[in-house]
Formats: sequence, structure tokens, C-alpha cells
Amino acid sequence: MLSSVLNSKKAIQINIMIIRAFIKIRELLYMHKKPAMKIAQLEIKYGKQ
Repeated sequence: MLSSVLNSKKAIQINIMIIRAFIKIRELLYMHKKPAMKIAQLEIKYGKQ
């Protein structure tokens, strides 16, 4: 990671921001996974119209 190479306060802050961004992306993907699965189930059950 950037902070291990540069070892500065700014690099550490940026590294933390990057990790937080990936965590947020993972949370968003998980939140939208359930509704997408439900829609797919309904499409299978009722057919695509």
C-alpha cells in the first residue's frame, strides 16, 4: 500500500480513504444484491414481460 512505501502522514490518510471507499462499495453492492435477487426470482416466477 501507499503508506508502507512512502511512510508519511498524508500517505496514511490517503490509504485510509481508499480502504473506506472500498468498504462503502462493498456495502452498496450487498445492499442492492437482495433486491436484485428478488427481482430475478419474480421474473422466473412470472416470466419476463
